[in-house]
Amino acid sequence: MLSHRRRAATVGSLIAGALAAGLIAPAQSASAADAGVRVHDIQGTTRISPFAGKQVTDVPGVVTAVKNFGSARGFWVQDPNPDRDEATSEAIFVFTGATAPAVAVGDSVLVSGTVSEYYPGGEAAGGQSVTQLTKPTVTVKSSGNALPAAVRLNAAAIPARYAPDAHGGSVESLPLKPRRYALDRLESLEGMRVEVVDAPVVGATSEYKDLWVTAAPRHDRTARGGTLYGSYGDPNAGRVKIASLLPYAQHPFPVANVGDELSGTTAGPLDYDNHGGYTIQATELGALADHKLQRETTRKQRNDELAVATYNVENLSPKTPQAKFDRLAGALVTNLASPDIVALEEVQDNDGTTNGGVVDATQTLTKLTDAIAAAGGPKYLWRQIDPVDGKDGGQPGGNIRTAFLFNPARVSFKDVPGGDSTTAVKVVREGGKAGLSASPGRVAPDDAAWTNSRKPLAGQFSFRGKDVFVVANHFNSKGGDQGLDSRFQPPARSSEVQRLQQAKLVNGFVKQLLAADRNANVIVAGDLNDYQFSPALKALTAGGALTDQVTKLPAKERYGYVFQGNSQVLDHILTSRHVSRVDYDIVHINAEFADQASDHDPQVLRWKP
Repeated sequence: MLSHRRRAATVGSLIAGALAAGLIAPAQSASAADAGVRVHDIQGTTRISPFAGKQVTDVPGVVTAVKNFGSARGFWVQDPNPDRDEATSEAIFVFTGATAPAVAVGDSVLVSGTVSEYYPGGEAAGGQSVTQLTKPTVTVKSSGNALPAAVRLNAAAIPARYAPDAHGGSVESLPLKPRRYALDRLESLEGMRVEVVDAPVVGATSEYKDLWVTAAPRHDRTARGGTLYGSYGDPNAGRVKIASLLPYAQHPFPVANVGDELSGTTAGPLDYDNHGGYTIQATELGALADHKLQRETTRKQRNDELAVATYNVENLSPKTPQAKFDRLAGALVTNLASPDIVALEEVQDNDGTTNGGVVDATQTLTKLTDAIAAAGGPKYLWRQIDPVDGKDGGQPGGNIRTAFLFNPARVSFKDVPGGDSTTAVKVVREGGKAGLSASPGRVAPDDAAWTNSRKPLAGQFSFRGKDVFVVANHFNSKGGDQGLDSRFQPPARSSEVQRLQQAKLVNGFVKQLLAADRNANVIVAGDLNDYQFSPALKALTAGGALTDQVTKLPAKERYGYVFQGNSQVLDHILTSRHVSRVDYDIVHINAEFADQASDHDPQVLRWKP
């Protein structure tokens, strides 16, 4: 018997002889497009193209969408003849820069160019890259061709597990597993036509003309139609951002609130950006179904109940339009029922973001309290401490700080001199009870934990003969954290380190009050910039010093902020153990709406001493 090698050689010799004798005709040579590189070859089975940095020639496909506005123009091309590997995308973005693309949807094209990996927002930001062709040369073969069918995104198509665990490292070199991880599934569809049908809106329309929907409408829904972010382990894989490639004049972008719906089909190429990740660049937009979400109004406190609220008023200064002051005032009077004490966050100085060395906020607070009175509310007084110029973070020049408003007809404030921007308030003991060395006073303002961050403001109030200590807070922001869609998984939450230290300091201060008087009435309120399940909140409540009231709400009501389609908790009111029998309410008037007076919902605690 002949070996395999000898048989192959013999067959080859016979074919060669037949060709030489003219007994058989030679095979026709394949065209460059048929034999050359195709889109799925360029995309490959990982996030980085195996052709990155290389020139490719005559890559075939059909133009599915054109972006002819802005400085980053181009078009998407998709191969109508896919391979059988579900990990390889069949589409790619062709970047033409500031030049308008000279193609139309439906054109069958051959594209030559350089393969590159573009990181929206810059590689250092931690996001994923978009594989694209740059410096293109395009040949249009025909026009009016049918487009490849869109891939439907739904709960069955997107795995519930969000991302592979790279122990904090990059997932770029890992083989895509689109049946196991949501981020891998979306990456395997990069640039391809996708669609959502009858998609619930879980993030309201922003000023940038985008919104968020969920492709998994039964997963983690809030009581009002959002998507609840309840743990680090479940970022809600079905969330997808929607933007539009349609001309705005003919197709205005829908102004949607959480709980609305894009009925029918919303379809377009699946893009990726640095403000939320995977985005459908819609060439077809579903019709807005307005589900009439209503702003909430809380009940009025009873005569024997103390009402304490917290409200982040989002960079409020005298330069803020009067309409915003009026809306904030109306919400405090009507929706919050005129609380007795309000902890405010993001109160800016008198010249706003002008960096002129001004730190006084008298004009800002006067304008707000006047607006409240004009809206029919009480004539609030205030207490606050000016920060050191440029030392408390926020918008440059703004010198944001926390401040107390209080209704003198209902509560009194115990003024104790000595509080300033750099002097730490101390707990003192007076007649067997706890007191403050300065009221208002700042908690550990010289500690490194408060570097470039707001310092907590402590004040001593009296209600119906009972002393109440309130600490207003605004912990450092999440700026610098890697996004949920980061190429680093799990994403690093670098800002968490500082908040953890801040929480320990406030927890220690509360414990000092309780050591001076175990029955001290302590309320800690404000924008803590962290979740109820975070290390910071665990540190803040450590030792039973405080109870986070948000954890007492039904799970579907635990949110007051919406970010990238996730309804979540950033603001909190916490109480010491003697502050019991409370009624706590997050009042949903902002975060779920396209029209906002602030990006935070306020909240209120009512307590009967």
